Amino acid sequence: MKTFSVTAVPSLCLMFFVIASCSTSPESPPQMSQSAGRQGTWSQAAPMPIGISQVAVAAIAGKIYVITGSTTDRVDHTINLEYDVAADRWRERAPLPRGLTHAAATALNGRIYLVAGFTTGGHGGAVNSVYEYNPATDVWRPLAPLNSPRGSVGVAVLDGRIHAVGGRGLDKVTVTTHEVYDPVSGRWTLRAPLPTARDHLAVVAANGRLHAIGGRINSPTENVDVHEIYNPATNSWTAGAPLPTERSGVSLHVSGNLIVVAGGECRDKKTFAENEAYDLKTGRWATLAPLPTARHAFRSVAVGQKLYFAGGAPNCGGGPRLKELLAFSLL
Repeated sequence: MKTFSVTAVPSLCLMFFVIASCSTSPESPPQMSQSAGRQGTWSQAAPMPIGISQVAVAAIAGKIYVITGSTTDRVDHTINLEYDVAADRWRERAPLPRGLTHAAATALNGRIYLVAGFTTGGHGGAVNSVYEYNPATDVWRPLAPLNSPRGSVGVAVLDGRIHAVGGRGLDKVTVTTHEVYDPVSGRWTLRAPLPTARDHLAVVAANGRLHAIGGRINSPTENVDVHEIYNPATNSWTAGAPLPTERSGVSLHVSGNLIVVAGGECRDKKTFAENEAYDLKTGRWATLAPLPTARHAFRSVAVGQKLYFAGGAPNCGGGPRLKELLAFSLL
């Protein structure tokens, strides 16, 4: 595995925001809160067989699964690639029954759940389909669909249930829809809507809460810094400290007490290399070592002490797709 260190750069938030004093509670009213930059180390694992973006990614038992997405010659792939972290090796597994792009994936109880997505370019052909994949048997099966079609949703597991938040519908308008899937009953139910309608956002579960971060209202030029936190006990959302750099199409995951948000689009027709982390203990944001090259439309998972980032595109709105699998470590 090729390893290279990157020196953290000052956060660009200083150009756009006035920094307020931080709160010690991550659920207090939003404040622009920034701490001193952290370092980190990026490394390259074995590249994927193809360059692909707008992927869905999940991890189970030391294996990373990169599913669906877009390449230069096909918008809606059925591909299912498995990466063995220990062996640093890729192989193809059973393809998804239908082609999708901008789908979302998460893992629960040894299964992978693939939720929603688009079927045509330009965020068209939104679907409400949901699939379950069993890596042990290499078999997909359909599950109860969402209440409404949408793509570019944020998906995360909280308290044994799958939350699907936000996205963009058949009319290509962003939504506040928040649905929860119970694997025991096999049903989706509506929960408190997201306060800010957006898609291309990132959603993660941490410390008994959902964090919905970044995204866009409509086009890549309408990025937001919004950070909203969901409490399942009260079925309500509160505002968290905003993302220092407004961006969408980011990759997000939890590493220890940090929610790491990397990459995105679009600023002055360029993608982002920013890598920022929200500290769950202090409610403050910090700047980490930036991506080796700017990108968007990629996703990340945690395996062991590292975060792995798969695929993506270096140009806004598409262009060449990347084969890279990057690993990031704060150790």
